[in-house]
Formats: sequence, C-alpha cells, structure tokens
Amino acid sequence: MSSEPTPIRRRSLRTPAELVEAGLAPPAARAALERVARNSVIALTPTLADLIDLNDPADPVARQFVPSAAELEVAPEERADPIGDAAYSPVKGIVHRYPDRVLLKPIMVCPVYCRFCFRRDMVGDADGTLSSAELDEALAYVAGKPGVREIVVTGGDPLMLPPNRLAELVERVERIGHVEVLRFHSRIPVADPERVTPVLAGALRPSSDSDLAVWVSVHVNHARELSPVARRGLRRLADAGIPLVSQTVLLKGVNDSAETLEELFRALVRNRVRPYYLHHPDLARGTGHFRLSIAEGQAIMRQLRGRLTGIAQPTYVLDIPGGAGKVPLMPEFWDEERGEVTDWRGRRHPYPPR
Repeated sequence: MSSEPTPIRRRSLRTPAELVEAGLAPPAARAALERVARNSVIALTPTLADLIDLNDPADPVARQFVPSAAELEVAPEERADPIGDAAYSPVKGIVHRYPDRVLLKPIMVCPVYCRFCFRRDMVGDADGTLSSAELDEALAYVAGKPGVREIVVTGGDPLMLPPNRLAELVERVERIGHVEVLRFHSRIPVADPERVTPVLAGALRPSSDSDLAVWVSVHVNHARELSPVARRGLRRLADAGIPLVSQTVLLKGVNDSAETLEELFRALVRNRVRPYYLHHPDLARGTGHFRLSIAEGQAIMRQLRGRLTGIAQPTYVLDIPGGAGKVPLMPEFWDEERGEVTDWRGRRHPYPPR
C-alpha cells in the first residue's frame, strides 16, 4: 500500500543575511543585525515567517521575532538575568524560588528566539542542555524536597526534546510521589506546530493509573500566530487530554491595546486554551522598545474586564527583578505613587530598580 510522502521541512532563518534575502530585513540594516547576532541567537521558523506581511513595516509577528538595531540600546536598569534565576539554582537545570514548585530546564534550544526574551542570550548554548547525569541530579534534588508539588519545565523549549525523552521524563516524574503537576512551557504549538504529532502528544500523557497531572502552557502574543496548522496542533494536544493554558507578554507595537488582546484571548478560548498570565516585559537587555509602563498595562486590563468572559481573563503579572518572584499587578502589590512593588513575602522593591 502506498503512503503519502513525508513533507520536506523548510529550514529556519538563522542569520541576518538570510533575513535580508527573505525580504524580512532591509539590506541597510544588515551591519547592525550582525552586531546583534554576536550577542544573541536568531531563529525564525518557516511557519512564523509565512505569517509576516512584508508590506507592513509594523507587522506584529515580525516585531517579535526579527531582530532590530534597537536591541543594541541597553538601559541602565536592564539585566542579563532580570528575574534572578541564577541566585535560586541549587543544581544545574533547577531554579527553586518558591516552596512548592521548581523550574526544570532540561534543554536550552528553542524553535524560534523571541527578541524580548532575556534567555535569547543563553539559549542555543550546548553547555546549558542537561546531560543524562545532570538530569539525574536535577530530579534527585526534586525527589529530596517533599514540599515540591509542581515541576515547571522550561528552557529553551522542552518540546524540542524527542518524544521518547519526553515520555521518559513524564515517567520519571510520576515516580516522585510528592509531585502532583508537571507543566511544560512551549512556543512549539504556534512557532513550529508540525512538531506536535500524535506521537508527541501521546508522550506527554501520564499513565492511566497515575496521579500526576500534565499541563502545557502555550506562549503566544498575537492572534495572527494561531494559524490553521497551529490550531490543529492545539486540538491534537487538547484531544489527548492535556489541559492547556497560555502565557502572553504585553509588548509595545505588538499587542498593546485592549482590542488586540481581546482578539487573542477569544481565539485562545475557542481553541481550548485558558489565558493564564499576561506578563509585564522583563528588564532584559536591549528590550526597552517593547516596554510599556505598568500604568498603561493596568489601563488595558481595566478595558478588558467588561469585554471578556472570566475564562478569557489572564492575570497581569510582574516578575520582580532580582529573583523576588512573580506578583499580580493589583493595588495590594503595586504602589504607583511610590513606584514600588511588594513581593509575596511582603518585602518592597523599587521598580524599575534604582
């Protein structure tokens, strides 16, 4: 019996020269983009490149993923590690900031490198990806901490791991009796959705008699990213019984209006994805052109309150610089007059740090 041929996967764009050749960057910008590329990784998948309107200089997809000379401008308050991961890393690949949960970073490779992400300076680093022995040590750390109930798998993008390794990770976490939730954060369902095969979806499912719940948090910032192939990938995950939530970053020139966010959040709910977090941008180096003020973000959230059903309302949050944790940007945590944010322990911090 004959079968359909496997489609040939197109290559991602990874250099300024390739971006110029594809018409995604002007030739005059190439020298500046070469300087950007010395400090951070570039990758743009064919799926996302196809969504870019070459006739729109303000295209919201291009703004997220095509590097610009603005990244060379670094403000004094910006940091290489703006949320303080390093200070809370007891073993390689683990960040333990909160009593009940840890971050696990098994791989430092992404399908696409967001220009507002502080990890764009770290991802692609082969030394960052865990060896078998390092993964053993990371999971042994979690096994020795009975107060840890959740593992948040991030990176890089953990769904870049082969399905057999994802299945093995799920199985190993199932054996850590006190871990109740395993949550994968990924851009793959929208950035490289062809990877979301039935095999991958099945690899994420825990065994039928397991008490472990596996969730996927999809990173998406604009409704245009939810292409037909991305929607099929989300459907495949949902049909496999995996609960889906989303994480969105509030970005100037991308989604900084109630209308744009409303369209995104409604589209997510239609695709069985619960909007979870709307992040205020981190103080990553060279990302000032993406940041709004907190007051502007709060104003947008107020506009959304009466326009969207409750299941389409994410929490607007700030990761406090330096590692103090994530808090909702509500009056009990944010003092606009004093320019201070209060962390979950009750400590106050100036924002931006001075």
